[in-house]
Amino acid sequence: MIGDSWTHRLARPLVRPLVGTGITPNHITTARLVTGLIACCALVRGDPIWTWWAGWMWLVSAFLDRADGELARVGNMVSPEGDAWDYQVDLIVNPAFFAAIGIGLRRSVLGVAAIPLGLVAGGSVFLVAYWGKALERRQRLAVKAYSGAFGFDLDDLLYLFAPLAWLGWLAPILVGAAIGGTLMALLTACRLYRLVVRQKRAAEGIAS
Repeated sequence: MIGDSWTHRLARPLVRPLVGTGITPNHITTARLVTGLIACCALVRGDPIWTWWAGWMWLVSAFLDRADGELARVGNMVSPEGDAWDYQVDLIVNPAFFAAIGIGLRRSVLGVAAIPLGLVAGGSVFLVAYWGKALERRQRLAVKAYSGAFGFDLDDLLYLFAPLAWLGWLAPILVGAAIGGTLMALLTACRLYRLVVRQKRAAEGIAS
């Protein structure tokens, strides 16, 4: 899928020297997985120092999420397999991030409620990505189901979590993600359901 957000444009000249070196988009996607999971492991500790490092690792992971697609495009290495691997990594890393926040905040003002909140937030992020992909496939979209505006993608919100973690604002972010993510998942499910019904009726009309 074509990406032209500010972060895509930033990644483009940085990955161009990698063309022809043997480094593939899948290598970068795998690095995104590893750095993202390292950030999650650091967040689980619930310690300010570990959270500080988690923020940096998360920034690297979020940037690599842009870099793999840009390398695929500028190096003419776009493939269905690469797109599938990128999608699978997103389904692992992004939900795990919120689950890790919840575990790390178990000794915060949220108490043990932070853990189920993290699971709800992570689960809703998973469902939005899963159902959003289903929308894209059914509509044969060349862009994401939820596109951004003013040069920013919805995924660019991921970058904000690092400075918010450093500022100690993970608790309100977790509550907001649990509520907002659930609403977004319900909205995506409704969009997908309406599309399926509309396409089914159209197919039945053609058949009759």
